[in-house]
Amino acid sequence: MQSRNIGNFGPVSSAIGIGAMSFSNFYGSTDEAASHAILDEAMALGVTHIDTSNVYGAGESERVIGTFLAARGAEARDHFSIATKAGITRDPETGKRYVDNTLAHLEAELDKSLTTLGVEAVDLFYVHRRDADIPIEEVTESLAMLVKKGKTKSIGFSEIAPSSLRRAAAIHPIAAVQSEYSLSTRFVEMGLMQTCAELGTALVAFSPVGRGLLTDDPKTEESLKELPFLASNPRFSGVNLAANLEATGRLRDFAAEMGEPTAALAIAWLLAQGEQVIPIPGTRSILHFCEHVRGAEMELSAPDLAMINAILPVGWAHGDRYTTDQWIGPERYC
Repeated sequence: MQSRNIGNFGPVSSAIGIGAMSFSNFYGSTDEAASHAILDEAMALGVTHIDTSNVYGAGESERVIGTFLAARGAEARDHFSIATKAGITRDPETGKRYVDNTLAHLEAELDKSLTTLGVEAVDLFYVHRRDADIPIEEVTESLAMLVKKGKTKSIGFSEIAPSSLRRAAAIHPIAAVQSEYSLSTRFVEMGLMQTCAELGTALVAFSPVGRGLLTDDPKTEESLKELPFLASNPRFSGVNLAANLEATGRLRDFAAEMGEPTAALAIAWLLAQGEQVIPIPGTRSILHFCEHVRGAEMELSAPDLAMINAILPVGWAHGDRYTTDQWIGPERYC
């Protein structure tokens, strides 16, 4: 497994990591045993990075990782770099979702995460969503305080604009910015990738297989009925879903011609976009996990990359990546 740095100031990681939202039943039912099996396979195949959050399954993802580390001992803790996030919360009375970037909130949530994970410090701690009412410089100073206290080894942000990254990096080194990036979502190429490369910040790419669109077994309208998030997502609704399945069918055909899984092809394309890119695909399946790992082993030729870009050119996807409500929090910059 090839390795990449999580920025100039973060840990060394395998070229791909594990997006651990899938450990929390978000994309379909799973259980602890299945999640532990994927982590065991990761250790066997050299995947070393786990990326989770305190809100995934209301803490379930962190809990499952914590029980795995407890069961496998020092070998597992030494093998994995662990990233988690905080900043999204809910009003206990109304249930309304909101963002809190205060030091008090971030530190309290990180403390809970450390207890749940069973570790003294995480390798990377992100602000999950920005609170626009608090200057990012102040938030970065709060994160730097958590580094000084030894609770996290490096810091990052999720879904921020290049201008915000520059402001944050002027205060403290930013190891990583997490953002959605795949063949179906390429807005990061309009400034964020370039800024990450300039500043020595990793671009941790979530949903690198387009929430399943860029695989051999994409979701159908029928299978989406049990997945509220995807069922409401514009790209998976009505005529948009039909158009997106037709468009990605051409990528599936090309992958079949190459004798490779479509997900592997999508991962390999993403890794070819820059050394700062680290995809974190999530899955509940050992088979799919091995397809992701295969993507990190492939080396696409220039003709291969040109063909993939011709099949799915920039802007091909039908529908927005979020609904209006889901857009609360991420910074739009283009």
